[in-house]
Amino acid sequence: MCDCHYPTTRRFILAFEDLDFQIYCCKKCRLWQGAKHAVPGEGPLNAKVMLIGQNPGADEDETGRPFIGRAGKFLTKALSENGIKREDLFITNIVKHVSPQNRKPYPDEVAACMPYLQAQINFIKPEIIVLLGASAKETPRLEGIDYVQVIHPSAAMRFNKMGEKFREQITELSKQISKINK
Repeated sequence: MCDCHYPTTRRFILAFEDLDFQIYCCKKCRLWQGAKHAVPGEGPLNAKVMLIGQNPGADEDETGRPFIGRAGKFLTKALSENGIKREDLFITNIVKHVSPQNRKPYPDEVAACMPYLQAQINFIKPEIIVLLGASAKETPRLEGIDYVQVIHPSAAMRFNKMGEKFREQITELSKQISKINK
């Protein structure tokens, strides 16, 4: 049985793997100097929904995986409670290395990583991009994609009012996802 799409699909996967490799080897800004691992992102390459945060934290730096620390567990639980499976989403950050003391990335650091994020969006072609926190607002806007701004899970964990708003936002997100999955 011939699968005429195999070579194209394989080239696509190889190109995405090359992008990940570029991120792992990146030294375009100072962040790589204090990092153990780059955190390119993870999830299906055909994800309909992409989550974008600010930057990896200490747990993410240890493993090279996004949103696996306390905020990530909180996020995963909130998604799950609303019928959203983490494994169906592509999850990444604006910058791909941990920043010192988990500070907000500087503009030049964001600018250095932006081509990687833009390439990830172009590869995945999500229908919805969820912007987690204020820093994620810098994500480039592309036509045909719905952008949803959500409170960052770490802020939602610390402040009750933000936590309530975050839960409401995730509930609304689940409704949007249900519409695109029909």
